[in-house]
Order: sequence, then structure tokens, then C-alpha cells
Amino acid sequence: MTNSLRFREDGSFRVLQMADVQDGPDVLPDTIRLIREAIRKADPDLVVFTGDQIRGYDPAYIDTFLRRRGEQPGARVRAVTKVEARICGIRQHSTKDAEHPDAPGIDELMDETRAKVRRTFDGFLGPVVEAKVPFAATYGNHDFQCGILADEQDDIYREFPGCLNPADSLEPGTFALPIESSDGSGRVAMSVMMVNSGDYATESGKPGAPKERDAQYPAYVVNSRGLDLADSDGYGTPTPEAIDWLKSVQVELGRRNGDGKPVPAIAFQHIPPQEFYDCLKEVPAWTPNAVEGARTHAGHCYVLNHEVCRPGSRLGEAIGCADENVGEVDAMREAGGYFALFCGHDHKNAFVGHVHGLDLGYAPTCGFECYGPKSRYRGIRLFEFHENNPAGYVTRMLTWGDLVGRYSSNEVRVWFEDHCVTDAVSMRNELRRPEVFAVLAGAMSLGFAAIVRSLLRGGRR
Repeated sequence: MTNSLRFREDGSFRVLQMADVQDGPDVLPDTIRLIREAIRKADPDLVVFTGDQIRGYDPAYIDTFLRRRGEQPGARVRAVTKVEARICGIRQHSTKDAEHPDAPGIDELMDETRAKVRRTFDGFLGPVVEAKVPFAATYGNHDFQCGILADEQDDIYREFPGCLNPADSLEPGTFALPIESSDGSGRVAMSVMMVNSGDYATESGKPGAPKERDAQYPAYVVNSRGLDLADSDGYGTPTPEAIDWLKSVQVELGRRNGDGKPVPAIAFQHIPPQEFYDCLKEVPAWTPNAVEGARTHAGHCYVLNHEVCRPGSRLGEAIGCADENVGEVDAMREAGGYFALFCGHDHKNAFVGHVHGLDLGYAPTCGFECYGPKSRYRGIRLFEFHENNPAGYVTRMLTWGDLVGRYSSNEVRVWFEDHCVTDAVSMRNELRRPEVFAVLAGAMSLGFAAIVRSLLRGGRR
């Protein structure tokens, strides 16, 4: 556990969740502006970053890119990244060897990547540091792919004022942030739990372990229902140690308070567990705005179950959970005290549902470099807690549309990111969007009318 936070004198405490910044060394100005405006609007006591702050596959990191931890940096760069690098005019360096004696060595390339990571952090943390708001960060499936692993990224985060990531945590990205009561007694009235949810699964079942084979893009196109664009094995999960910690940390907090009781707690992580699908309702494939499930839920279509979801919830894509259920939600229920688990990862989702005795929710991407929803729906989630009843919190989205305006500075980019089609599944999801279907139907009608007119003219001749 780390240094203390405290409820305000009026008993309130505000948290901002920022998910999926997912940018390269030069963070886009729109992303920075959104963060700045959200802080100005919310006046938060804490900011939590829930993973994928780093766009690890960005061409800026092409020399040190890792598909998996434990690989040789830059050895297996994605074809998509190579194409993007050519477009951006970025050349991949050959490392120093007998044939390239003047090429930079791997140590030099890693130093360059460290400097780029610092530049990224400086970009999106700038408004947070300027406002003197404490912050904490956990990790997603893309952060490490730049070549700098989470333990070293933790060290870099701690270079910035206000960082609460402890140096002695169970693992990078897994730690507790106790929030003391407003009376100054030191009693823990609530806790924010940061959980490292892993990155990718492997054949051995150990998230992130080195692996020899990967799904290439052509295989993904052929079998998009069974493969993920980034990896054929699916996403990772919290480690067994992290699952045990979710229980033991409540024992420790109860001991600290002297009553042995678990404290009210909310957890934040990147990848959602399978229980998030229980916030949805399966529907026929032709249902408007339905999305197809991924991997273990492939072949099924879903919409939000409004009986369990809060008003204002949005479902924009499939839930990208791991293939394996490691019992995280069960562990939280067994430990007691936990009332909510919030994630990022799926950039177009912004719902909150109550199932299994917990609130399960999302924040969408707050970045403008990665795929996501329309500009006006990209945003940052605000939580308002009261020490007398932390579980009765209020949450809402602070969106670009609310804080800045309807459009970003580059709507062409955002339009493509919103409508990007990479496979048959995403094509079908697009066609279920009534506005997209209407445009395509209208275009086809106009085309058909033009053909008929042409045939009629030909007949008169």
C-alpha cells in the first residue's frame, strides 16, 4: 500500500478514470486538451490510468517492438506497423553486427525508446502534474510492446510529481490506494485497488510468456471469428498472486482499521473478465446496433441489458475478455467490501451494469490516435464517492462533446477510426448501425436508379 489519500472535509472524494490514451511519443493535442478540460471540470482528488497508455505498436518503436515479453526487440514487427512506418517515413534500423558495424546497438536503441516513453508520459501527464493531482497507473496489453517492460515504466512514472505507484508493490500495476476518513483519524474509509490484468495468453497458460507462433493478418481475415487481430491466443488475465492479493489486501486493511472488516473498495484494471458479458443480452443477428461477441462468445450477438445497466450506458463493440475465467470476480465477492470493477481495453464501450453483486463498468478511450467512437463520445469517467457510503457512488462520462465541442481537430481520422473495418465481423457490426445501413441502402438505391435510367435510355435508341 502507498502514501495516504483522504476524503475532503465535506466527506467527498473524486476520481477520474482515463483509459487507453494509446499514443506514441508525441501525444495528440486533442487528447491533452480532453484531459486538461476534464480535470478543470471535475477538480479530482485522484486520477487513475487503466492501461494502454503506450501505443506499443507505434512505428516510433519499430526498433524495439515486442509481440511478447521475452522476445528479441524488433524481431517480429507486425506487417501493419511496417506499412505505417513507411507512410510516416520511419526506417527500421539494423542492429550492430558484422554486416552493419555502424548501426546502433540494442542498448542505444533501447535508450532512444526510453526517451520516447518519457516524452509520451510527459504529454498525457502534463495536465495532471500542472493541476497537482495525485495519479496512479496500471498496465494493458500494448504498453510493454514498445520494448520497455512494466517494471521499468513504473520507475519512469515515479519520476513525475504526484505518482502513487509504489516501488514495493506485489507486481507493477497491482497495489492498493487507501483513502482515509475526513476526520484525520487515519481510519481507511475506502480503497482504490489497481490491478494488472495481464496482456496476452499463451499455450502454457501463463500470460505474457514467450511464444513461438502468432496469428498473421491473412489468417485473421480468413478466420476472424476464431482469431484476434493481435494474437491467436487471446488476452491475458491477472496472475494467481494478484487474485490472492485481492483477498489478502482486505484482511490487511481490516487489520489496519482494527476491526478486521473489509473496507469498501473499487478496483480498476485494463482487460475485463468474462462476467462483463453478463451485462448484455443475446439477440438475433439482425437486431439494430447489436455487436458480435469475440472468441469464446463468437457467433452470438448482443445488446445492453437495460435491466442491469445504468442509464447512459453505451455498447459499441464486443467485450475483449480472456478465454479463461480465473475467478477474479468470485475472489472479490469472497473477500467482501468490493462494490465495483471498472476497465478500459474496449475503446467504444461505456456502460455500467450491476451483476454478481458488483458494478462492472467501462471508460472508453480518451485518446485520439487509436480507434474508438465518434469524437463527442470519447471521454473520461468521473466518480464521486462519499465516505459515509462509498458504494453509493455517482459516475458519469466527461466527454469531448460535453467539454469541448462536437468535432475534434481531425474528424477524418476519427471517422476512419470509428468505422474502420478489418474483417467480416466488423463489417456486419457496421451494417447493424442504422445510420450506416441507411447510407449504404441509399447509395445502392441511387446506383440502381442510375442503371435503370441508363437501360431505359438505351431502349429508346
